[in-house]
Amino acid sequence: MSVLKGLTVLQVGAGLAAAVCGRIFADVGANVFSYEPAQGAPIAEHLNGGKFIVTDLPRRAEVVVVEGGPATLASKGWDLDTMRGHYPNAAIIYISPFGQTGPDADKPATDLTMFCASAIARCLTGQVDDLSEAPLRAVGEQSAFIGGLAASCAGMHAALLARPAVVDVSIQEALATLSMTELTKAGMGGSGWSRKRLTDGNGATVCILPASDGFAAISPREDHQWAAWLEAMGSPAWGHDARFATKQDRIQNWDELHTLMSVWSRQRDKQLIARLAQKAHVPSFPLKEPAEHLTSHQLESRCAFRKLEIDGAVIKTIKSPFRIDFVAGDKPVNQPPLGSLPLSGVRVLDFSWVIAGPTATRYLAAMGAEVIKVEAPGRGDPGRASELHNVLGQAKEGIVLDLKQPEALDIARNLVCKSDILIENYATGVMDRLGLGADALRKINPNLIYISASGMGRNGPEANAVAYGTLLQCYTGFAGLNRHLGTTPRVGMAWLDPMCGLKLAFVAAASIWRRQRAGGGARVDFSMVEAMLWTMAEPLIQCQLAGRMEPQGNYSATYSPHGIFPCQGTDAWIGITVTDDVQWSGLCDLIPGLEPYRQRRDMERREVEGEIEQIMTDWISKRSSTEAALQISALKIPVAVLATTQDLAKSPHLMTRGFWDEWKEGHLPGLPWQADFGRAVGNAPDLGEHTDSVVNRVLELSDADIAGLRERGAFG
Repeated sequence: MSVLKGLTVLQVGAGLAAAVCGRIFADVGANVFSYEPAQGAPIAEHLNGGKFIVTDLPRRAEVVVVEGGPATLASKGWDLDTMRGHYPNAAIIYISPFGQTGPDADKPATDLTMFCASAIARCLTGQVDDLSEAPLRAVGEQSAFIGGLAASCAGMHAALLARPAVVDVSIQEALATLSMTELTKAGMGGSGWSRKRLTDGNGATVCILPASDGFAAISPREDHQWAAWLEAMGSPAWGHDARFATKQDRIQNWDELHTLMSVWSRQRDKQLIARLAQKAHVPSFPLKEPAEHLTSHQLESRCAFRKLEIDGAVIKTIKSPFRIDFVAGDKPVNQPPLGSLPLSGVRVLDFSWVIAGPTATRYLAAMGAEVIKVEAPGRGDPGRASELHNVLGQAKEGIVLDLKQPEALDIARNLVCKSDILIENYATGVMDRLGLGADALRKINPNLIYISASGMGRNGPEANAVAYGTLLQCYTGFAGLNRHLGTTPRVGMAWLDPMCGLKLAFVAAASIWRRQRAGGGARVDFSMVEAMLWTMAEPLIQCQLAGRMEPQGNYSATYSPHGIFPCQGTDAWIGITVTDDVQWSGLCDLIPGLEPYRQRRDMERREVEGEIEQIMTDWISKRSSTEAALQISALKIPVAVLATTQDLAKSPHLMTRGFWDEWKEGHLPGLPWQADFGRAVGNAPDLGEHTDSVVNRVLELSDADIAGLRERGAFG
C-alpha cells in the first residue's frame, strides 16, 4: 500500500509501542528504518516486518519515533536535544508509560501496571457478581498497541506540518481515553463506576448466551429489535410477560430473562443463533476463538491475511484494516496548513455516529480541521444521550439535514464540493441509497477523501452483517480471552470503537499527506473486525505456534510474580510485576515468608507461583493500596494502584501534563498526546446549532434561502 511513499520514518529502540507505531507506518508504504529493535520473540518478529533493520542511524528522517521515559532516554543518548541534533527538521514522537513530563514521568511500568494506572483494568470485563474476582489486563500486550496507535496518529498529523515538531505520547493517557464516557463523567464531577453488578450487568445492551458449542452474543437494544428477537426464538410464551415489556423492565429482571433465553440457546449452536438473529436484523455474532478466524471466508475474500515465517513455521497475520483506492489527480493538491495546527484549512464532513467515527473526527477537529457534523432532526447522534457527546463533539460545528428530503441531499452534495474529507460509519449501503456514496460523490469532487467504517468491511459474504463494536469484541475472540479460566465471558467496556477512532484519524491524515503530493482523492474501506484482529497479533500468532489458547487471566509467560492483588477495603487492588532478579530479591526482603524462595530465578519462580502469590496476598491484603504500593515502588518494582476514573480526574500528574481541558464546572479529557503545536478546543455543538451559519458561510445561502429551505423541511 503506497499511501506514504516517500515518507521516511525512524523507529528507535526495542520498545513494543514504538514497534507498533513503526509497523503502522510501514503497512501504508512509508520507508521505516528500525534501529536496535527487539528481536527473537514472535510478536517482535511480526512487528519488525516491512522495515529496514539498521545498526547505524540513517542520515534523514521526517518522523522519528522513540520509546522510553526521560531517564532512560538520557542514558541512551536519545533525549530531545540529541535527537534534534541528528534530525533538525523532523517530527519527533516520544512514547512512554506516563509521558515525558509530570511527577510520574520516570515511574517504571509494564503492560499490567499500565492497565491499573489508567483505570482500564477496572472496567475491561464489565461488572461482576463477586468483587473477589481480580480485575484484568487485556490479552496480547494491548498497552503497547494502544500507545503505538496513538503515536502513529499524532505522528502522522505532525508530519503534515513539514517542520520541526515534538509530540509526547503517554500510554496511560492513551489507555484512559478508551473509557471516554466514564472519564468524562469523572471530569464533570460524576459518581464513579462500580465493578459490582447491580441489575443486568449490561445484558440488555449486549447479552452473551450459552450455546451447545460455546457462546453467542446478541444485542436487541431497541424495542423493535427485541420484538424481532422474540420472533426469531419462535415467539415463546414468556416473551409477553409484563416483567420484560420494556427495556427498563428487562434490566430489572435480567437474571430471570437470561435464564429463560438460555434454555432455548443451549439447544442450538452458536453460529445458528447468530444467523437467526442477523436474519431478523438483530445484531448478533458467535463468540469465536482467534484460531477460527484463520479460515474465515470473509477475511479470505478481502485478502486480509499476510504470511510470516516464525521459527520455521508459516503463519497468518492480519494486514492493515483499511483498503484504499486512489483516484488519479491532475496535479498535487498543495495545501499546507493555513495555521499552526496540522489540519488548518481542511474541511471534514462528519456523517458518523456513536463512538468510532465521532472519535476519529474529534481528533481531526483537535488537529485544526473544520469538522461539520451532520445529524438527522430529532434526537441526532445517539451519543447525545450521555456524556459522550460533550467530549467527542468538541470543536465541531453541528448541522441538521433531513436526508429524506431532496433539497437536504442537494445541500449535502454542495457541501461535499467544498470539502476535503467525508467520513461515515452507517450500515453498509445506506450512503449509496441516499445518493451520497463514494462513486456518486467522486463525480462532483474528484479530490474528496471518502472514508467508510463498518463492522466487517464493504465487501465479502458478511459485509451486510448488523454490528456494534462491543459485539465484534465477542466475535473476534477478544472478550472470550479477557477472563479468568473457569469464568463465563463478559463484554465490558467498548474497547474496539475508540481504538478504531485512532486508526481512522491516522488514515485520514495519511490520505491528506498523499493528496498533497500526488493529487486526486481516495476511497477508504475500513473494517472494525480487521482492526481488532490486527491488535490481537500476539494471540493469533500463539494459537498457530502452540495450539488452542485458553483465557490467561493475569498470567504472564515472561514475568513472575505478575498479578493484581487485593488490598484493605472494598474492591481495592494493586498490580505488581517483578521484571528481574534484583527486584525479586528486594521483594523477598520486604515481605516475610518469601525468603525460602529467594534463590529461585526467573522462570523457576513459576513452578511455585501459587505459593508465592498466596504469601504476597496475605501481606498485601493487610495494607491499604496506597501503603502497599509505596513500599513496593521504593524497590523500583513496577506497581500501580487500581485507579478509578475519579482518581484520574484528581491526578496531580495528569493536571501537570495538561491532559484535562477546562469545561463549564468541570473538565473534559484531552488527547492521548501532548504536542508543541497544541490542539484546538471548543464546546460540543447543540443539535443543529450551526446549520444557518454553515450553509451561509460555506454555500453562500442568504437568510431568505435558508428560511425557505427550513419551511420546506430540509432542516427537519
